[in-house]
Amino acid sequence: MDAPLPKPASDQKLRRAEALDALDSVLPFDRRDFLADILTDDDVETLRHLAKEGIGENSLRALASDLGYLEAWSLAATGFSLPWPAPEALLIKFVAHHLWDFSKRETDPAHGMPAKVAITLKAEGLLRIDGPHAPNTVRRRLSSWSTLTGWRGLKGKFNAPGLRSAIKLAVRASARPRGRKSKKAVTADILTALLKACAGDRLVDLRDRALLITAFASGGRRRSEVSGLRLEQLADETPVPVDPKDPDGEKLPCLKIRLGRTKTTQADTDAFVLLVGRPVLVLKDWLERAAITEGAIFRGIDRWGNLEKRALTPQAVNLILKRRVAEAGLDPAAFSAHGLRSGYLTETARRGIPLPEAMQQSQHRSVQQASNYYNDAERTLGRAARLIV
Repeated sequence: MDAPLPKPASDQKLRRAEALDALDSVLPFDRRDFLADILTDDDVETLRHLAKEGIGENSLRALASDLGYLEAWSLAATGFSLPWPAPEALLIKFVAHHLWDFSKRETDPAHGMPAKVAITLKAEGLLRIDGPHAPNTVRRRLSSWSTLTGWRGLKGKFNAPGLRSAIKLAVRASARPRGRKSKKAVTADILTALLKACAGDRLVDLRDRALLITAFASGGRRRSEVSGLRLEQLADETPVPVDPKDPDGEKLPCLKIRLGRTKTTQADTDAFVLLVGRPVLVLKDWLERAAITEGAIFRGIDRWGNLEKRALTPQAVNLILKRRVAEAGLDPAAFSAHGLRSGYLTETARRGIPLPEAMQQSQHRSVQQASNYYNDAERTLGRAARLIV
């Protein structure tokens, strides 16, 4: 009997796309066709396996994104899909293509990522810069590569001395300054302007007001945490006094938000933050008007003003903030959703709130990272730069 003919590439792509449909809550629809064209059957099965194992949606989304980039880079750089496990030489090639020296490139055009590889990745919408990548981006993709290798039951060369040395030297050579995720922080004055921009009575205005004030007042929650917030995470608390020194005085409403699994906490921890006063009223007004009694708190709203069942995506949170920034007459390019997080800590520093108290609300794990915002505020408000005025 004749051997069966291999299925056409179009059929294989359709099969992978259908398999990726099972991950529709994780992968944006417009990315599934692209990934189905780039990923191998084994790649898709690995992602589905990770989803069944209960890996967090944000982690799975990041792994899928990194895997898509790595496969596309491998095809462009070598003509082949990623080998599993990857040889050390290929790992070092990846580092050399993404971390390189500007001055060396001026005298050696072959230094860094080859032009042909860069053109291919740009055409696919995967490469948006002309210079070397940020070291943290390269490390993250190598980490994803390592994680995916391990989930396949294989051991890679990610701790090989040659690779570690290559990364160390490449980071030193690239000398790329670290940039902020948001050029400007959304401090209290900026937040006030944004809330005025959505001061209407439409459902979308109520949602955006509640989203912005909740994200800021709850410690500058990450956009993934805001988009994933569910009603089951909220719990009313006993009202608290306006003046902590006068426990019998006027009271403010208080709401607890259980965080569950975040970037710095696990699902089984009892981490929580509090909303007090006006943010509680704004959030409850949204929930009442939208008639939300379960599930996602912040949801899409269609062009006719109808509330959708599906939660907003993290990307949608960022777009909402940028739209309201533009409506407030500010530059959307200068702000992103991370500005709510940096803005919260910047504002606490300006008001003299102790760093440990601020970190309880922001849930920063690293004192060094959180203190950077304090240092920035203190330098601009302090006397050291005002010797001659």
